[in-house]
Order: sequence, then C-alpha cells, then structure tokens
Amino acid sequence: MRDVIPRLTTADQKQLCELFGKVNFHLLYKASVHGFRADCLHDKCGKQGPTITVGYNKSGFIFGGYRTEDFAGGPAVDNKAFLFRLNTNVPGRKPLKFPVRQDAVAVCDHYRNDPNFGNSLLFQVDAEKVELRSDGSYSVTISALFGQDEDLVELEVYRVEEIKAPWRNINWTKESKQELLKFVMEYQPYASSVSKARVLLIGPVGGGKSSFVNSVNSVFRGHVTNRTLVGSGPRSTTTLYSTYSFRNDSPPLILCDTMGLAEDTVSGLHSDDIISIIKGYIPNKYKFAVDSPFKAGDISPRAINEKIHCVAYVIDVSKTPMLSTEMKMKICAIRSKIGELEVPQIVLLTKVDEECPMVGKDVETVYRSDLITKKVMEVGKQLGIAVSCIIPVQNYWAVHELQYATDILILSAVVQMLRFADDYFENSV
Repeated sequence: MRDVIPRLTTADQKQLCELFGKVNFHLLYKASVHGFRADCLHDKCGKQGPTITVGYNKSGFIFGGYRTEDFAGGPAVDNKAFLFRLNTNVPGRKPLKFPVRQDAVAVCDHYRNDPNFGNSLLFQVDAEKVELRSDGSYSVTISALFGQDEDLVELEVYRVEEIKAPWRNINWTKESKQELLKFVMEYQPYASSVSKARVLLIGPVGGGKSSFVNSVNSVFRGHVTNRTLVGSGPRSTTTLYSTYSFRNDSPPLILCDTMGLAEDTVSGLHSDDIISIIKGYIPNKYKFAVDSPFKAGDISPRAINEKIHCVAYVIDVSKTPMLSTEMKMKICAIRSKIGELEVPQIVLLTKVDEECPMVGKDVETVYRSDLITKKVMEVGKQLGIAVSCIIPVQNYWAVHELQYATDILILSAVVQMLRFADDYFENSV
C-alpha cells in the first residue's frame, strides 16, 4: 500500500484530526487503483477496526462517514459513528460533522454490498454514485453533505489509528543515542574470562538477520555499510556460519550470522547445527549442509568465551502470516532445546516501517502503533516469550544516510543483547 498515493492531502488530514484528535490515517482502499467494485472494497477493508470512508465528487466536495464497526458486520448500532464534509473552499473553517442519532443503526452494509451509513448515506461503488436518503439514521441535507452532485470520481477507505502514549519509553534524542553508544562501547562482560559477548542470530529466510548485522556495523562505522550479502528470495542468501566483530574501537560484541530457517526439512538451517553453534563447536566460515548436520564427534566442551551467550530470533513483522504453523512449531522446538542450555533468548521484529505506514513516515512512533503492538503480542503468544524480550527494529535497507532514531532502535536492541548475555555469564560462573 505504500506505493498507492492517498488523495487526502496533508491539509485535509489536519481538518479530519479536528474531528478525531491525534490519529493516523492508513489507506486501505482506493477505487481508482483497486477497482470501483464493492467486493474489492470489502476484500481490502475487512476486519480493520475503525475506518473512514471518503468520497470525492466532480464538484470538489470531500465527504464521507466514520465507523468503529467492521465492514460486512450487518446492521449495527455505533454511537460513535458520524458523517462529515471537509471545508475545501474557505481557509481556516472547520469541517462539518453530522453525528448518528443515539442508539440508531449507524451502519447496515453486508458482505460485498456497498457501504451503507444507516440508510442515510449510501455509496454505490459499482455505479460510481452516492445517494442520500432523508429517512435514515443521520440528520443531514444533500446540499450540506455533497452539494447534490451524486457522481463519484474517487472513493477511499482509511483505517483510523489512534496515536496513543507509547507502551515502551524511548528518549528520541541525539543525546540518548550517544548514551546508548557509550554503554555499548564501555561494556565489560560479567565473566572476566570473556572479552566479547557472542550473540547468535537465527530466524526464517528473509527475516533480516544479515541486514541487522549490516545495520549494527553501520551505526558503529558512522555510515551505511553492506558488509554482509543481503537477499530477498525464497532461499537463504547466507550459506556459511559467519562471525562479525567490529573494527577500530570495536564494541565487545560478536554477531553470529547463520543460514535462514525453512518450513520444510530439505532446506534451511538444521536445528542440530544451531545447538552445535551454541556449544561453540562450529568454526567460523563453516558451510552448512542441510542433509548432513555438523558432527561434534569427540570434540571436547568449549570454553565459555567460545559459546553463544544470547540468541536473537529475527522475524519479518510485515509478512502475512508473520509465522506459518510449520515455522512456529520449528522455532518453538528450537526454543525448547536452547532453553535446556539456559541461554537467554530475545526476538527482533524487523521491517516495522513496511508493516506500519505511520512508522514508515516516523520511526519514533513505533511504540505508539497499534499495528506493531498487536504484532508484538502475537509473536509473544505464538513463541511463548515475554513481551519485554521482544524488540522492534528498523534495519538500514533503503537509505544511504544514517538516521539517529533508527540508530536508537538498533542500539537499544544491542544493549538488551549485552544485558541478557550478562545474565548468562552470571548464571554460568
């Protein structure tokens, strides 16, 4: 949807915010792009929560209706629903609002039928027409709402997202970035025999493991880097086990990148290889063989500085579904095996900017986004992992310059990794 340009201008959205307060509008459906068809509208807009339907006619009127009830739910009372018309001709004038009569049927559309606001405002999508009836649930005249021009030139539906207080407090300042950077650079592992914490990145193919390595390296280098090969296909770009330290005044951290997990058993990283990595058996640049996992044989137990001290599952939050049933079962089985080794485990949710347009516009809203919050709760429930162990991040994959808010998310994830590694050291000594 990010490629579909909303017809609502910034000025139009500011007018609408006078009716809603602090909200974000996420475009779901645009008739000129997705088709002037009621079934297309319902396919795009079902189960989205509160929405506004916005009509545009040839006379330049912008009007529509707000509802908190989902589409295709049948007749429903919705005392928060209302009709509206924006003032597009007189600068500074407020939009017009026409509330539904209390306890009246506010919406009465059915699956794949046209949007119907209480038998007052009916959008006839297939005919590219709009109709206003006087005997419905809203008190409004046709001239006040759309100037008697019943020809639609565009129809859009937006999800209305309330901008709430953040559920995790982050200080989005350049000073905060420097504080996080200082913590990482001055970190000393709890175990005196360990000079650097080793963090293993695992997760589904395309989750963003290698991109995260590049992003962390970028923050420490001061510019966007491409140290590891990043791909976007169905097969894992990473075929080797690779460990990454960081140059010059390097932080006491080693990120360990692996082949991606696959849903089937004939491709992707083998779960036995993960355990061998954690125990410190697999050497750097080892090439994985899916049909033949690493054989530890008579290898003696490794010292603590050679083992993995924290595991991070890297998951693409923008995928639908985020985790298939097969992948969820595979990761849960891996989590159980790693849990027996008492290694701390966290989750990194990548591509938050692709999942939520509001975050795509401003990464600082990541902890205000309902979409991201739901994804965090969803993955926590699926994998049986505490919300405090789930960290949304945005990798550097499209831009050429660093952005301090993105740096803060990345550094916040690294800080948690180091803290979790210290938990491992404390339990091991």
